[in-house]
Amino acid sequence: MLIGKRLAFIGAGSMAQALLHGLVGGKLLAPEDVTVTNRSNDERLRMVRDRWGVHVTRDKAEITSRSDILLVACKPYDMAGTLAEIGRYVRPEQIVVSLAAGVPTSVMERYLPAGTPVIRAMPNTSSRVQESATAIAAGRWAGEHSLAVAEAIFASVGKVSVVPEAAMDAVTAVAGSGPAYVYLFVEALIAAGEAVGLSPEAARELAVQTVYGAARMLVETGADPAELRRQVTSPNGTTAAALQVLEARGFQQALADAVARAVERAGELARQAAGEDAAPAVPVASATERSA
Repeated sequence: MLIGKRLAFIGAGSMAQALLHGLVGGKLLAPEDVTVTNRSNDERLRMVRDRWGVHVTRDKAEITSRSDILLVACKPYDMAGTLAEIGRYVRPEQIVVSLAAGVPTSVMERYLPAGTPVIRAMPNTSSRVQESATAIAAGRWAGEHSLAVAEAIFASVGKVSVVPEAAMDAVTAVAGSGPAYVYLFVEALIAAGEAVGLSPEAARELAVQTVYGAARMLVETGADPAELRRQVTSPNGTTAAALQVLEARGFQQALADAVARAVERAGELARQAAGEDAAPAVPVASATERSA
């Protein structure tokens, strides 16, 4: 699906770089077929050019003319301005893929020529190691071909699920922001290990390998996580004692509340992108809310 395609990134933040690492670093796209721009960070554009050998430009007409697929990797609140700037150059046969959390395809379609296929995607930063969990959803003019092209892009850096757009805010909260939850857990596990006497090096090595091994068990056995947890937990043993503390301190509820807040924040971002009023909120650390 990607053979002969030209891809342009509008935004050069961490998510765009993760995809560049997978697509160009993995030799799925030739550097000369990739163009990158961002809003104002010249140093970052030079870094992207030097690292992956791609073409960089500030010319919006040039970036659209050099591409078949436009991948918009800007912040959600920059989406309207970005699309307003490039919309006059977009051709209806181009595919526009958005990575902005919470911004519906209907909002993006307002700024583009009628008939332009728009895909909304939510990868995560594990794209850098080709292990992203990505969901994609089609706008009203995006057919099977456009979906297949988007799926090929993100399948190159992990696993892809096609979902209804109504599910995308939930995807953002679970998979888009999810790596941050895991990293916070690992940080806490390392700190706890050090507190009970492990060296920092040993605590890190043991915590990281434990999470990696547990994830592989889930993938390779296909077992229900509750069953795997039961297999680790001997009655009246150390694991049972530890889990009692986590449950008493509200571990599951805290995670449920965090995911619900991320979904809520995605809705606020959607209203802001649509030009509606939204109450100020505490920012959520999402995988796609990085500087472009």
